[in-house]
Amino acid sequence: MTGAVEAPEVVRRRPGRRIPPLGTAVAGIVFAAIVVAAVAPGLLAGSPDAIEPAVALHSPSGAHPFGTDWLGRDVYARVVHGARTTLLIGIGSTVLACVTGAGWGLVAALGGRVVDQIAMRVADVFLSFPAILMALLVVAVLGPGTVNVTIAVTVALAPGFARIVRIRTHLVRQFAYVRAALDQGIAPWRVAWLHIAPNVLLPIGVLVVINIGTAIIIGSSLSFLGLGPENAVPDWGSMLAQSRNYLSAAWTLALFPGLAVTVTVLSISVLGRGLRVRTEEGER
Repeated sequence: MTGAVEAPEVVRRRPGRRIPPLGTAVAGIVFAAIVVAAVAPGLLAGSPDAIEPAVALHSPSGAHPFGTDWLGRDVYARVVHGARTTLLIGIGSTVLACVTGAGWGLVAALGGRVVDQIAMRVADVFLSFPAILMALLVVAVLGPGTVNVTIAVTVALAPGFARIVRIRTHLVRQFAYVRAALDQGIAPWRVAWLHIAPNVLLPIGVLVVINIGTAIIIGSSLSFLGLGPENAVPDWGSMLAQSRNYLSAAWTLALFPGLAVTVTVLSISVLGRGLRVRTEEGER
């Protein structure tokens, strides 16, 4: 009877959630290539602003692998250079959200019951809004621009990190050596630094990777709505928005920025899931 109960759980949890190592490796290579494009776009493409009216709206060719836009600018170069802005918003806002949310969650978990209740009720208010809507509200107040979009995405994601850090901190506080340190009168913040943070860091690191994809989607959505970086700065969301008027003449204008967003988010998702499975296996 016991074996009959345990066998289905093994099938559900282990094989169903495991990602093949090859898939994770491929996702890592793809994401590494995208990071290279973001860090050093000049190594992979020419100027994204070079205008050639004579070849405007041309289909993909040897000279222009992704075709050209309505001004004759090379779409491939703009997609490559757009990776910098897109990843800057995605990674920057996620790291800021992690730092802000971690501090938020630690204060809630270690500050006593009243502080915990207040901090978590504030988080609940933020989390009651969809992340994209919260980011949209922040940008509506601050105005468009790369910095403001980064702040908006940070505000949208930070409460989620706060909740996870709080839960994890409460769990770690039940460890015998952590309780012993607190019982000896060691300051809670010293205990948090020495004993809680190391146990929270790895799961939060996995959450950071997963949330980079979410941040990229939110940032690209804001850019698509005209609330992102300035028009002079190429990014995938604004490229998608600008291509709408030319879909009948050059549908590839929307294809390649859309593929860039899709492939980037998919590779990050696969990496994050692979890291999460390995982390959970290491904790068993």
